[in-house]
Amino acid sequence: MTHYIAHGKDDTVAVAVVDVRKGQRLTGWDMERDATTRVTAKSDVPLGHKIALKDIAKGQAVVKYNEEIGLATKDIRKGERVHTQNLKTARW
Repeated sequence: MTHYIAHGKDDTVAVAVVDVRKGQRLTGWDMERDATTRVTAKSDVPLGHKIALKDIAKGQAVVKYNEEIGLATKDIRKGERVHTQNLKTARW
């Protein structure tokens, strides 16, 4: 079963395609590489929300579709939900 999809090879986040529960072992698909990846969920991640594919330090760029979509407002651990509680747009 595919739990998340990463769109670009440089992405640091992927999109959950099902509701994810903390502690769940997840399988994902990297579209650009056509490869399978795995992550253990560190938090619940609702369908359509982002999940970190690697540790992202506070102030570091968050990358989706091979593009920077914002900055981490605090340290984000691999497997955590990435949303407004830990991400802000780089423009503001």
